[in-house]
Amino acid sequence: QVQLVESGGGLVQAGGSLRLSCAASGILFSINTMGWYRQTAGKQRELVADITGGGRTNYAASVKGRFTISRDNTKRTVYLQMNSMKPEDTAVYYCTANNPTALVSRNYWGQGTQVTVSS
Repeated sequence: QVQLVESGGGLVQAGGSLRLSCAASGILFSINTMGWYRQTAGKQRELVADITGGGRTNYAASVKGRFTISRDNTKRTVYLQMNSMKPEDTAVYYCTANNPTALVSRNYWGQGTQVTVSS
């Protein structure tokens, strides 16, 4: 059974930092592309950043230079370091996993963690 468990969300002031973690089980972690998405009420879920099994990263333009995604394959964990945070970063953040070698592509999702940035 696939499980993605996020942690590290909370309340932070504008300009501050948070680090999200996502611990994965039930997947071949090292080959999965791991990602972070976020969603606010009334809006579509959007990609924040992802990282391939080989370590290649991709960021949304709105977070580039402020957020850093990383992974530790020995701990089966992906991180999102968020710096210089802005009120518009407020959202529920979701961890995802996708196996690029699977015959049928699908994303697995965590339960989400709330991030609130106060102005």
